[in-house]
Amino acid sequence: MKAVRAGNVAVGEGPLVLIAGPCVVENRDLVLQTANEVLKCARLHGTPVIFKSSYKKANRTSGDSFSGIGMQEALRILQDVKRETGLPILTDIHSEQETAAAAEVADVLQIPAFLCRQTELLTAAGRTGKVVNIKKGQFLAPEDMQHAANKVRQTGNVNILLTERGTTFGYHNLVVDMRSLKIMRDLGYPVVFDATHSVQLPADDKGAAQTGGRPEFILPLARASAAVGIDALFVEVHPDPPSALSDAASQLRLDGLGDLLRQVTKIDRLVKGL
Repeated sequence: MKAVRAGNVAVGEGPLVLIAGPCVVENRDLVLQTANEVLKCARLHGTPVIFKSSYKKANRTSGDSFSGIGMQEALRILQDVKRETGLPILTDIHSEQETAAAAEVADVLQIPAFLCRQTELLTAAGRTGKVVNIKKGQFLAPEDMQHAANKVRQTGNVNILLTERGTTFGYHNLVVDMRSLKIMRDLGYPVVFDATHSVQLPADDKGAAQTGGRPEFILPLARASAAVGIDALFVEVHPDPPSALSDAASQLRLDGLGDLLRQVTKIDRLVKGL
């Protein structure tokens, strides 16, 4: 398996990498505060870190939901995070037209799960030469991710990560099959576990306009994924999740990140013999 380098962080060799930050860029103060706290916590536990936040949320349950403060302003804020903290940046892209602007700031371009089969989007991301993190669709078997990865590889870009974020189970639930982490890693790519989107409850049978979640399962699932042997752990964090403008029901409280890292890094080091 080839390790992938995002800025000064190598994913796929050595210790677990943390990918963390708020779901979406809400404002400059919140994003910078969160980035600095994530960095401080990661340093305390000796964990390499990539900062994550989306400049736009194109996939919302309701058309009335918050989708962002504007692409240009959000990317400027992410550039400020990169300059002030030195952290590599990961952000979602949603169309090939957005790719070039996002690649000017981001070290990792993330393909959202619902878009993981979009050939033009994968090809555009690959052509940037940036690391491409492909989230496994809730509707895909893990072995099918080789086809998505191949679309990026065909551009000559082999800097690819594959992310598990839960599989649709019935109409309003997700489950995590821990076997998928090994299956995708055996395809030859570093594998990431998304511990927060995996606890989402996609609406409900009453037609709710917001995605729900069971955040009490973030820590148990993160521990389990580390025991399987992952290369990176993806966690959306927010200083006050109930007030978050996106994914309020599934983000981890920022002040809970330290306890999560304390437990997960111990398991990671045991599994990898570090």
